[in-house]
Parts: sequence; structure tokens; C-alpha cells
Amino acid sequence: MWDTIGKSVFKAQRTLSFDYVPQKLVHRETQMKRLIMLYRPVIESNVSQNAVLTGSVGTGKTATAKRFCMDLKEFAEKQQKAVDWVLVNCRQRNSESSVVLHIVNHFQPNFPDRGFSITEMLRILRKDLEKRKVHLVIVLDEADMLLKKAGSDIIYKLTRFEEEGVESRELVSLMLISQKNVFDMLDASSVSTFKRTNVIEFDKYTLDELRDIVAQRGELALQDNAIDKDAVDLIAEVSAEWGDARFAIEILEKAGMLADEEGAGKIDVEHVRGAKAEAYSSITESKLKGLDEHQKLTLLAIAKASRGKAYVTTGEAEAAYKVACEEYDEKPRAHTAFWGLLKDLDMLGIVSAKKSGPGISGKTTVITLLDIPAKVLDAKMRQMLDSGQRQN
Repeated sequence: MWDTIGKSVFKAQRTLSFDYVPQKLVHRETQMKRLIMLYRPVIESNVSQNAVLTGSVGTGKTATAKRFCMDLKEFAEKQQKAVDWVLVNCRQRNSESSVVLHIVNHFQPNFPDRGFSITEMLRILRKDLEKRKVHLVIVLDEADMLLKKAGSDIIYKLTRFEEEGVESRELVSLMLISQKNVFDMLDASSVSTFKRTNVIEFDKYTLDELRDIVAQRGELALQDNAIDKDAVDLIAEVSAEWGDARFAIEILEKAGMLADEEGAGKIDVEHVRGAKAEAYSSITESKLKGLDEHQKLTLLAIAKASRGKAYVTTGEAEAAYKVACEEYDEKPRAHTAFWGLLKDLDMLGIVSAKKSGPGISGKTTVITLLDIPAKVLDAKMRQMLDSGQRQN
């Protein structure tokens, strides 16, 4: 059975996991430099530091925090300093006790999950840090989930961690990661321990940045020449609406799995469309059924012209539309009306119609199918047109 399976497009599929952190994070150099500047005193002066990382989902906050903490620990070792870090997912652990228990478990994996108060667990953690002479960076990921449910008392306790200690050196630094403004969720005493200038913003990734991220992950995860350039471009485009690198990486992995299922040996634009359709079924039956006859004919034409291609020009789409009209005994609309049909489909989110960019001679509009493979859409439109599902 295994002998019948062709060569996979993947060489290291694990590098497409959300938990994987590349050695270098593409387009997050600015945020990394800010973190280095903020946490420098931890190494140089044994001083605690706090920071807030904020931005939308998929903007690299958690990956940047992990990469920074790994690099900080490595740099500290070279300076003969002891720095460690622990990340707490506050969506999974959204109570004070579960957060503190997870941190204690970092040094004592078998520590009992019942029978100790938060104050006792913090005292045990302090003894561990003093014994090891280590500075611990605590990363609270999705901190807003913790603050919403448990309040900000735990933040106050962690930022005042040293006050009961016996050593002069500070032992704990904090890093909060959130999609929301956590300052609105902290009480006055907790806010006083954070500087608002220590907030690091993560903007949504641009189309070009997503293209670079997909190219980097493709190089890490895939065999040589296992993905078409057009497929990389299309993954970036379908992800650019949200600026979400996680979504782009998910599409890349799903597209690779579809290519393996077909034994294609290479990821092309059709695999990307199929992956997008699996991940986000935004093209629904009801949306397609809501199209009128000439919108369906236009979509059939675009599907036919798009087979194996990342995009088609307006001219190619219109030529295919005239052929489709002839096939279904319909009089094609004039050029201006056809342009209106394209704009309708673009507004509905079924296709993307935009001005051409580099690599295409002249100025024209290019049309891309974002959500559904061309061959699937072709079959669906023919089925609907043949069965008389037309609206005039």
C-alpha cells in the first residue's frame, strides 16, 4: 500500500505547525529590536522589565515573543547569566491558580495541582528562582482572556514578585500578549507597573510581506521546486484580506496535502483554491444560487479560462464569456455591461478584480478566483445552468 504512494511535496511538514518558530521571523525585525532594547536591563543590570504586545490574530505576536525569549536565553548564557522563560496560554488557563500552577510546573513538573494556595505557589516559585539564580520571563499569551475572567490581581502579584524576596536582584519580568488594549482591563495599581511606551504594535501583514512569509515557509517545508510561483502569489493574495500569516501557512499546508493526494508532485494554483475552499467555505450554495443568468455565465467563463492559471485578464474573461453565451444560446452583453458583471462578482467576494501589477505588460484588470478551484466552479456553474437554475 505504502509503495503506491508517490513522493510527497513536503520535506519538513512540522515547519508549518503553528508551534514552530523559524530562526528568523520575516518582517518582524522592528518589533524584535524594540524587545531587545526593552529587556536589555534584564541582562545588564538584573532589572525586571514589562512589555505589552498587541495586534490582530496572525500578526506574529506569539511567534515573535517565543523567538525573542529563545534568543534572550541563548544570549544570556553567553554572558554567563541565567535567564529562562515560560509561556502561558491564557485561553486554556484563565484562572489565577491555573496560571501560577503552570509557571511552577516549569521547574517542578510533578507539582500537585491541588492543595496549595496562590500565595504558597508563588513562594515556592520564588525559592526555585533564588536557588537557581535565574531570571524568569513570564509570557501571558491572550492575556485579555485571563484579565476578563480573573481580573488583574495576578498581574499585580507578578509585578510585585520581588518585594517579599531575600535577594536584591529582581527575578521576574512580564510580557503580555493581547489582541485588545489590556490597559483598559488593568486596575490602577497594575497599570502603574507598566509603561505605556512599552507597548509594541503588530500591524497586519501586507500582501508583499505575506508573499515573503509563504516563500520562507515553503523553502523550509517543501521539496525543491515543489510549488509554483503563481501558487505562492495566490496564497498571499487570499490571506491579504486579513493580513493573517497563520491563515497563509494553513493554506500552504493544506495545498501541499491536496497535491500529495493527487500525486501531483507540485503545488499549483488549483491546489491553493482547493485549500482555501476547505479552510473557509465562503463560497456557499446560496451565494451562487443568488446569481442571475449572465453572472453565472461570466463565472463559468472565468472558471474555464482560469484552469491552471493564477489569474486571467479582462480580455481573456470576456472572450470566454462570449463562448459561454454561444454555448448556452444567449446574446452576450456589451463590454460596459460585462464590466458591470465583473464588478458584481467582485463585490460579492466570489472573484478578485484589480489592476495588474509587475510582470504583466500594459495596464489592465486581472481576475482571480480566491475561494474555489476552477474545475469545481466550472462543474457547479454548468450544473446550475443546465438544470435551469436561472434568474432573469
